Amino acid sequence: MNSPANITDPLVLFMPSGKRGRFPVGTPVLDAARQLGVYVESVCGGRATCGRCQIEVQEGNFAKHKIVSSNEHISAKGPKEERYERVRGLPEGRRLSCSATIQGDLVIDVPQDTVINAQVVRKAAVDRHIERNPAIQLCYVEVDEPDMHKPLGDLDRLKAMLEKDWGWKDLLIAPHLIPQVQGILRKGNWGVTAAIHRDTDSSRPFIIGLWPDLKNEAYGIACDIGSTTIAMHLVSLLSGRIVASSGTSNPQIRFGEDLMSRVSYVMMNPDGREAMTKAVREAVNTLIGKVCEEGGVDRHDILDSVFVANPIMHHLFLGIDPTELGQAPFALAVSGALQYWAHDIDIEINLGGRVYLLPCIAGHVGADAAGATLSEGPYRQDKMMLLVDVGTNAEIVLGNNKRVVAASSPTGPAFEGAEISSGQRAAPGAIERVRIDPETLEPKYRVIGVDKWSDEEGFEEDAKATGVTGICGSAIIEVVAEMYLSGVISEDGVVDGSLAERSTRIIQNGRTFSYLLRDGEPRITVTQNDVRAIQLAKAALYAGVKLLMEKQGVETVDTIRFAGAFGSFIDPKYAMVLGLIPDCDLSEVKAVGNAAGTGALMALLNRGHRREIEKEVGRIEKIETALEPNFQQLFIDAMALPNKVDPFPKLAEQVKLPPRKVLAEETTGDGAPRRRSREERAARRRG
Repeated sequence: MNSPANITDPLVLFMPSGKRGRFPVGTPVLDAARQLGVYVESVCGGRATCGRCQIEVQEGNFAKHKIVSSNEHISAKGPKEERYERVRGLPEGRRLSCSATIQGDLVIDVPQDTVINAQVVRKAAVDRHIERNPAIQLCYVEVDEPDMHKPLGDLDRLKAMLEKDWGWKDLLIAPHLIPQVQGILRKGNWGVTAAIHRDTDSSRPFIIGLWPDLKNEAYGIACDIGSTTIAMHLVSLLSGRIVASSGTSNPQIRFGEDLMSRVSYVMMNPDGREAMTKAVREAVNTLIGKVCEEGGVDRHDILDSVFVANPIMHHLFLGIDPTELGQAPFALAVSGALQYWAHDIDIEINLGGRVYLLPCIAGHVGADAAGATLSEGPYRQDKMMLLVDVGTNAEIVLGNNKRVVAASSPTGPAFEGAEISSGQRAAPGAIERVRIDPETLEPKYRVIGVDKWSDEEGFEEDAKATGVTGICGSAIIEVVAEMYLSGVISEDGVVDGSLAERSTRIIQNGRTFSYLLRDGEPRITVTQNDVRAIQLAKAALYAGVKLLMEKQGVETVDTIRFAGAFGSFIDPKYAMVLGLIPDCDLSEVKAVGNAAGTGALMALLNRGHRREIEKEVGRIEKIETALEPNFQQLFIDAMALPNKVDPFPKLAEQVKLPPRKVLAEETTGDGAPRRRSREERAARRRG
């Protein structure tokens, strides 16, 4: 903000960016957004004529942020806003941020349908061959016409022909089709196409769709409901071709950035569960419309769907209260695979369309981890594979064809830009790559939407279109790792204030120091608190990984797979420098994209994969980190960069790591550093 905020000024939180600040009563919401760097479009210059600056006030008690937000905390509609609503119309609950002013604490949602320069949702399909064996089959038959000498009903004759021509016995039919059978048969001149759904060989087949004449295409969707983003693929069930892929922000983020905040919202607001269920289902339906438009497909031609999600998203999507997942023993309402009629959970596809949800592994290791496990198949490997999905709640799977263990680790939203002073999600203008010269401490960076690095001629001109707005997750990892490699921070994450004599990039903030990444508008710094937030997040993840390694009895892993949208854009080298993952040959560390979504795709196109993952989930051993006595010590060790006690010899072959500061008495006979045993460290702490 341009001027210091008074502690008594109202607190305003913008979603989905997570940016917040205090502003005097009477400040236009649009001005507050601009001061915080929140992108709210306005073409008319605040005259309330273009209508592009629409926002929504979210009501409720947001305990994590200590905000009680209400429509009473925003000004009433004035003449300009009333005129716009009268002439152009405003959706229910929407306000024009150029006219509405702040009167109290607020949580403001910037609707994604008003944002042109919106978040880049980076969850794309993975190219791979998936053998087809879908749960849906299209069957064309020519049905005998009615005969007074054979008094079988039209539906019964249809079933008889499906058995004769296709071998379908004991067929059931979706109830909504029964009144339509006669009309469809006559419209098709007794030639019709039936869609048959059969998930398991032992289940009775269902007629779920019926069309006159020959229909030669049917579609399905594979959807990954993440806590931050929702990703979807529209797929031909007949060819296996991905027709369209798209993604959107999860609107539930306005109720809480992390999973526990959303559970808290449900507990503190009587209608919280219903509001979040409605929000995610509406987002899914909007996304279905988007992929159908992109692919030129009628949404009523979608006959099957597969969903994956973490346990809390899974429960909220199905309308299940997630409260039990917010406290030990983190009990799931249901863990097995589930089948629904799409219309029963308000999913707007064909009325006979089906929904399949992959099983959840355990309390905080969900169907998304099951999807990623199906996709990457550690249980199919001889090597010890580490599979990590980095998100607000990291899910970790480690194993091979002998044994697989899994855990979750509450990394929080820091890697996605929240809780970081200049952090934001991946959108045009966000810094995504950072390098720091170890001699001069001068940085260079790249931003999303601009091809040049910041030190290249023409960068500022090219960046005018997007601006330079903040730091997204991949750059947050890189800048902290680069600060360590260049000596700006110590292995304990402390910004070295003595370097201020050498570089104007080191600036003092009270009792701590920050690193100035961009001295422009906006001014972007990496503060001591930012470094601490990243240390806490990475330590939680690494400690979870080490715990699984101990359970497997291994000192090293053979191969590492980064899953998830965020994992796709992490540079493995910097992830290892940071100590996010254990030491490993860098050539064996690969990003696998949205592996959870790929698993959903596999389950959509081949029902055999559904049986495969249902069986494997039953064999995976879940480790509850909160109950492991060693977790706290592993976490403390992991706060250091890369780690206080674990060596990184393979990383050291590729990267020159700063020398570790070692006390004189803590060396071996040849002067090499000696690692303390855990018992020694415990004794030292007690002493």
